[in-house]
Amino acid sequence: MRIVFLGDVVGRSGRAAIIETLPGLRERYRADFVVINGENAAGGFGISEQILTELLDAGADVVTTGNHVWDQRETLIFIERHDRLLRPINFPKGAPGRGAGLFKAANGADVLVINAMGRVFMNDLDCPFRAVDAEIEACGLKRGADAILIDFHAEATSEKQALGYFVDGRASAVIGTHTHVPTADEQVLNGGTAYISDAGMCGDYDSVLGMNKEEPLSRFLTKIPNGRFQPALGEATITGVGIEIDEATGVAKAIGPIRLGGRLSQAEPAFWVRAATPV
Repeated sequence: MRIVFLGDVVGRSGRAAIIETLPGLRERYRADFVVINGENAAGGFGISEQILTELLDAGADVVTTGNHVWDQRETLIFIERHDRLLRPINFPKGAPGRGAGLFKAANGADVLVINAMGRVFMNDLDCPFRAVDAEIEACGLKRGADAILIDFHAEATSEKQALGYFVDGRASAVIGTHTHVPTADEQVLNGGTAYISDAGMCGDYDSVLGMNKEEPLSRFLTKIPNGRFQPALGEATITGVGIEIDEATGVAKAIGPIRLGGRLSQAEPAFWVRAATPV
C-alpha cells in the first residue's frame, strides 16, 4: 500500500501548488491514500471550509491540523460536518470535531489516521502519548486497521522521536509536522514504523517559515510588532514523504522524501519512481 503525506500547507502559494500538482502526483505514485496537514492554509492561519473542500477535491483523503486549527473561527462550526478534517486528539474533552478516524483507501484498506499535538514549548494539552496509545489499543494494526498513520504536530524533535519509539511496531508511520522545515531523518524504525521528524511545508521557501521576511526580521531586530504576518506568495515547494506499507503486516517497508518545485533540492521516493514516467 502506498501512502503520501504532505506537510503544512501555507497560504495561497501552497494551496495553488497542491491543487495543481496533487492529481498528477497521486497518479504518478499510484498512491492509495493521501494525507495533508492544512492548518496554515488560510492566509497562514487555520483553514476555511472552502479551502478544505479544495484540498479534498484535489485528491486528499484526510486533512490534519495542529495548534492553528481554531484560528479561523468558522472552523469551530464546520469541523462537525467534515469527518475528513481532524484536529489534535489530545484537546480537552468537549472540543469540536475529532482527532482520529478510520478511512477507506483506494485499494480498499482501512487506514486509521491519528492527529496529535505535542506539549513541549506548545500549549499544555492532554498527554499525546496516552491519547495515541488509547486509540491504537482500540483499533490496532490488523485488529481493525490495515495501516495506522500518526501526524504528530510538535515543536521538539525529542518529543517527536519519543512518540515514534513509543508506537514502534504498533503504527505504520509517525510523521512530524509544525516546524515547516523538512528534516533528513526519514527512516524505518526497528519495529517497522516509518518516521520523520518533520515533513516540511508546502509553501514559498523564500520566506521565514512561509511568511514574508520583513515582519519576522523586524520583530527579531526590534522586539516590536509592526503588523500581521503575511504568507509569502512566490513559487511553492511541495514537501512531504511517500511511505510503502506491507499489506500483510501493516508496518512500513520504506519511506522517502518528496520535494517538488520551488527552491529546495528536488527529491522523490526512489522506490516508487525508478520506472515511473517523468512528470
